[in-house]
Amino acid sequence: MTDRAAKLQSAGVYQRSTIRDVAARANVSVTTASRALNGTGRMSEETRERVRTVAAELDYRPNSIARGLVQQRSFTLGLLTNDTYGRFTLPLASGLSAAMADRGVSVFLSAGEYEPESLTLNLRAMEEKRVDGLIIAGKRIDRGLPIDLPPLGMPVVYVYAAAPEGAVSFVPDDENAARAAVRHLIGLGRNRIAHITGPEDFKAARLRESGWRSALREAGLAPHGPAVFSAWTEAHGFQTARAMIDAGGVPDAIFCGNDQIARGVIDAFTLAGVRVPQDVAVVGFDNWEVFAQATRPPLTTIDMGLPGLGRSAGLALLDLIDGKPVEPGVRETPCQLVVRESCGANDV
Repeated sequence: MTDRAAKLQSAGVYQRSTIRDVAARANVSVTTASRALNGTGRMSEETRERVRTVAAELDYRPNSIARGLVQQRSFTLGLLTNDTYGRFTLPLASGLSAAMADRGVSVFLSAGEYEPESLTLNLRAMEEKRVDGLIIAGKRIDRGLPIDLPPLGMPVVYVYAAAPEGAVSFVPDDENAARAAVRHLIGLGRNRIAHITGPEDFKAARLRESGWRSALREAGLAPHGPAVFSAWTEAHGFQTARAMIDAGGVPDAIFCGNDQIARGVIDAFTLAGVRVPQDVAVVGFDNWEVFAQATRPPLTTIDMGLPGLGRSAGLALLDLIDGKPVEPGVRETPCQLVVRESCGANDV
């Protein structure tokens, strides 16, 4: 540590270690210290490791501004979204930021509604920040942001949003996730499985419905009535379950298109004295913990792996920034079934 840094620390002032502090402690030149940390230059492995160890001991972090000037990069990624509520974008941003922090890259998040003017202003702000690349995130996999992107001079990756032809895009594998949920119910001995889901004009709703049908067909089972499409709401789940009760056609399991619908379904059955999971097993989709954990009984559901989506999108964007080849197209990433009490697995 330099004399100046020692004096500042003794006065109770935090002073970030510099490359000069690292070089002095490791007994090498500043140039050698810099090359050792950047993985460049010719030196013994012992010297390179000694410099890295000292840097860790001193909690040395490179000056991003100086590094950016040398490499002509800002080491910042932009995340542009119209998901102002944050239901999808906040988990994506969490995974993205965690992955980027390990690489010395920060994330500039900018959210705006569907108004093109607002999103255009946000995009200009990112250009002014000179972000190295841009991630565009949405609220549904079949709809993009309502702006035409001008030539940006930077790579762009799409996540949980529609993407133009030839772009790099990441979405959850809705169809196979739905198939896994229904297979799980079948494995628990359920064979009259209904499906209540969101609006039919949502691609995610159609994919989940397709997965439900595929799993039943594979098992030689017929659907328990047609899929019931409507809003992604508790009210839709509640009203549909009430209609099943009134018609005397209660299934022995229901796969729901999201957790809110599942919560409404369980409420309706509970009020009517239909036991979950003993009489009817229920599985949701999303693993939105504010619903899934608080539901009684706690909800078995599909986790879309949104943090992992954000991480994958960020790593692909870094490869594009570095000029590495990245195959264009849509990547459908695996989802995970989270088993809780509403499916009856604990009773088997």
